Amino acid sequence: MRTRVWWGILGLTMIGTVIASGWRPATTQRLQVVRPPLAAATAPPLRVTLPNVAEVPRFTLTDETGRPFENGALKDRVWIADFIFTSCAGSCPQITQKMRLLQKRLPEKIQFVSISVDPTRDTPPVLAEYARQAGAQAGRWHFLTGSPSMIGSLVQEGFHLSVAEGGGPQEPVIHSIRLVLVDAEGRIRGYYDSTDLKSVEQLIRDALQLVH
Repeated sequence: MRTRVWWGILGLTMIGTVIASGWRPATTQRLQVVRPPLAAATAPPLRVTLPNVAEVPRFTLTDETGRPFENGALKDRVWIADFIFTSCAGSCPQITQKMRLLQKRLPEKIQFVSISVDPTRDTPPVLAEYARQAGAQAGRWHFLTGSPSMIGSLVQEGFHLSVAEGGGPQEPVIHSIRLVLVDAEGRIRGYYDSTDLKSVEQLIRDALQLVH
């Protein structure tokens, strides 16, 4: 008799355990984690279409080594141009500083061209020393000079920027402070204020877009 009672108690206990383990409150719900679609996470960044301002005409100047330099050597290369002169105590040091920053931040495939707007005084040896002090990478950052008439025509008619003599003591040659972005086909794709960091950052983004 006792054995039957114990077996009965054990059976009731097992039934209660099964019922308890299978029971859940009616209001309990599982927490679901919502993940964004995979396509949204891998979507490419928005690309901005850069304008085609003008095509840079063919030109031949003299570089800091004394050798002829044709812009045909820049074919299939994205490049950035500026206009300075070595004795300038006004905006030119700041422009050159920005070019040095760009040289550091942009890929090796992007070239740089600094064209002197005071070519009479900026001979190749003078430009070579200026390039050395600027930390220019040889073969990547080129410093060019030529005849005054050729330089004047190239700046005004080729790059559509201004240049003139008759400035103050610190900057006797008045010239543009803009940096010019040129694509691999020799087309001007934008102008950027070298004194404005936001504009320079935009130049970096646009240049990277052209090489990708």
